Parts: sequence; structure tokens; C-alpha cells
Amino acid sequence: MRRLHIKLTILILAFTTGIFSNQTTFAVEKESTPTPNFVIIFADDMGYGDMGTFGHPTIKTPNLDRLAYEGQKWTNFYVAAPVCTPSRAGLMTGRLPIRSGMCSGKRRVLFPDSNGGLPENEITIASALKKAGYATACIGKWHLGHHSQYLPTSHGFDFYFGIPYSNDMDRVKEGNYMEMNTNPKIDYFNVPLMRNNKIVERPADQTTITKRYTQEAVKFIRQNKEKPFFIYLAHSMPHIPLFRSKDFENVSLRGIYGDVIQELDWSVGQVANALKETGLDENTIVVFTSDNGPWLVFREQGGSAGLLSGGKGGTYEGGMREPTIFWSPGKIQPGVVAELGTTMDLLPTFAKLANVQLPSDRVYDGYDIYPVLSGTGKSKRDVIFYYRGTEVFAVRKGAYKAHFITQPEYGSNEKTVQDPPLLYNLNVDPSEKYNIAEKHPEVIKEIKQVLAEHLKTVVAVENQLEK
Repeated sequence: MRRLHIKLTILILAFTTGIFSNQTTFAVEKESTPTPNFVIIFADDMGYGDMGTFGHPTIKTPNLDRLAYEGQKWTNFYVAAPVCTPSRAGLMTGRLPIRSGMCSGKRRVLFPDSNGGLPENEITIASALKKAGYATACIGKWHLGHHSQYLPTSHGFDFYFGIPYSNDMDRVKEGNYMEMNTNPKIDYFNVPLMRNNKIVERPADQTTITKRYTQEAVKFIRQNKEKPFFIYLAHSMPHIPLFRSKDFENVSLRGIYGDVIQELDWSVGQVANALKETGLDENTIVVFTSDNGPWLVFREQGGSAGLLSGGKGGTYEGGMREPTIFWSPGKIQPGVVAELGTTMDLLPTFAKLANVQLPSDRVYDGYDIYPVLSGTGKSKRDVIFYYRGTEVFAVRKGAYKAHFITQPEYGSNEKTVQDPPLLYNLNVDPSEKYNIAEKHPEVIKEIKQVLAEHLKTVVAVENQLEK
């Protein structure tokens, strides 16, 4: 009887110890896998072919190349629009800019005399992550409204340091626009540099602005290493006018444009090093991409779309397909990804990883792409809409892209309605050279149906760019 009692006691102890042991292990697992940090590094007007890993022969980008090797290089990644303001609205909200009134055929972006901005009822990546206790910082170019109610601090960001619109705006020097921007001086422009809601420098010293953005980002990482954080590091460069610091003068074979890109690459290295030094690299997802393609009218002071056709302002591939890298050692499966993705996919992906439930009272145009990042699944995205202003100029479905309207990026308001639409197989012909519409009328029919269904979801709202 005594032996039976001892055995029962041992079994009870083993059972209860097992329960508490499992509970403790579970708690440790929860603590050892906190919600990830997020860093978006957003270049301005950088082309698909402007870094080493995407094929540029003379611009050296060792830090970006390393991140691409250690992480994922996406070769079919798009933005929501081919110019600054609507592209940034799409990234921030996970929605096409037509849904928030942040696009226009009359004024393609916001200007210093604009009275509109991103509506207060829009949910940004920052405001969504704030619900999960994230510290949030916007560093760099905003361009979603410069009045107080539209600034980053009114859209979920705890901290803002940057310029409220493009670095070529507020030009005070009289003369030819092209000349002023290709042979610039700091005092030709009166662009303000802001810290939170206050102007701290005007005109902004653009020769040191890339370094200062970088310093602020590294500082924010170190200050918030004990809590989850989101940093939106939106560089002003390589948007013209081009400026770089003395340390990067004449370092590139590509001239001043190459110097600017190589300083941006240095900045990426500084951010990555700060994450490693603080031990946060394995729990931080870093995304590098650009807001639109290269501004080709500025020739050698503009970038290159590589083998893609077109550039900034247009709906050919070079205007909206961007060089993109995802990096997070241990979280992201290294490789080259040819599946479709867009900047609008970042909000739902980050929200899912941060355990944030997005409200169901609006249409989202993004998808959770973490299955692709982690190597555990496929992208749900099969369609890209190429908006220019408030109109859809082209649609991609799978490998095929149909152009319904074409128009030069700049210099002409003349539109050409393509009937039948131009059709390209982008997997075979990424340069959009060979129109195959006659061979595939069934594909055009299918894409037309996709467009018709999409347009049913678009509801008219107040246009913010025309205020």
C-alpha cells in the first residue's frame, strides 16, 4: 500500500511538474519571439537599374547587395502610382490613392500652395502599429500634406524629422527650371526642415540631409531597443536637385547621381549595423524600395530603369516597378522572388505580424505577403493596376499586361486610347517591346473584365490634391 502511495505521489508530481514546465516554456517562447520591428527605407525617384544587385555596372552598392544576398530580392514589386504623393499614400494606407482622394490628373502631387493632404480617417502603417504599442518615427520626405492636420505626427507617428514635400519645391531663385535643378545651390530653394511640428532649418542644408536622416534613424533604434518600433526612413534623394555630403563627392564612376546612390547605400549600411549591434537584426524586417521610377527628363542626373521601358510619371514598367529588397536574418527565406508584390502589401503584412486587426469598414488593396517572405507560401496577388492620376492606364494580370491608354511621362497632355489595347507578356518581354494583342484576344477580354470589376469598387471622394 505504501509503495502504491509513493507511485501515485510520483505520478502526480510528474504530471503537475510537466504542466507547469510546459507553461513556463510557453511563456519563454512568447518572450523570445516578440512582435518584430519594421523599417521601411524609401528612396525618391530611384530607378529599377540603379543598384549593383539590379544590374548597374558602375554604381557600387555593397550594403544593399549584401542585404539582397542575405534576404530577398523582389523583381516584380510595384508602387501604387508613378509619382510621389499618390505612391506614398498607397504605401502608408495599403489602399490605392484613388480611394483616399490622393491622386489627380490636374495636379499630380501636392505643392507648397496645396491645402489638402492625407485624410484624418485614413489608417496608416504607423497608426495601426500604435495599437500594438509600437514606437513610430517618420524620418525624411513626407509629401502627404504639410499643414498641421496632415503631418506625420497627426497620422500615428511619435516623431518626425524631415522635409514636408519635395526638395525642388519652394524655389526662390528665378531662372530656367532645368538649369536651377541641374546646377543647384542650397539657397535656390526654401524647403523647410522640420522636427515634429516645428521648422528647425530653412532652407534645409541638403548637402548633409542624407547623413542627418541616417543619424536620426540610428538614434531612434538605440533609444527604442527595448520595445517594438516602426521607422519610415524616406530619403529625399535621388530626387533632383542632387546633393551629397563631402565624404561622397566624386566617389562614383556614375557622376553626382552615382555619388548620391552610394551615400544612400552607406545609410542602409548604418541602419543594418545599428540593428546588429543592438541585437535586433533577427527580429526586424527591413524593406528597401523607391517611390517611383527614374526622372528621365533629367538625363544623366536622373536614374535608370535598366531593361524596363519608361520612367517616373508614366505607366510603362519603368515608372512603377521598383528595385526592392526584404531583409531579416532568421525570418526571411533568402532568394530571388519573381511573384507580384506592391508597397500596398506592407500594411496588411505588418499588421498581421504585429497581431493588429485592421477595421473592415474600407477596401484594402494589399495582401499579407509574409508567407512569401518566410518561404512558407505563395503571394495572393495576381493583378496590378497602373493608375495615372485618377484613371487606370494599364492592368497586369499574371504575366500579361494590357495598356488601355498611353501618354508620355512629361511634356505632353495628349493621351492615346489603345483599341485594341497593347498587350505584353512581361515574363518574356519585360521591356514591353513586342505587342502580342492579335495573338491573345482572350487575354485582353479577361483583363477587361478584371478592370470592370475593379472600377465597381471605386467610390468618389473629395480630391485632396486639387484643394
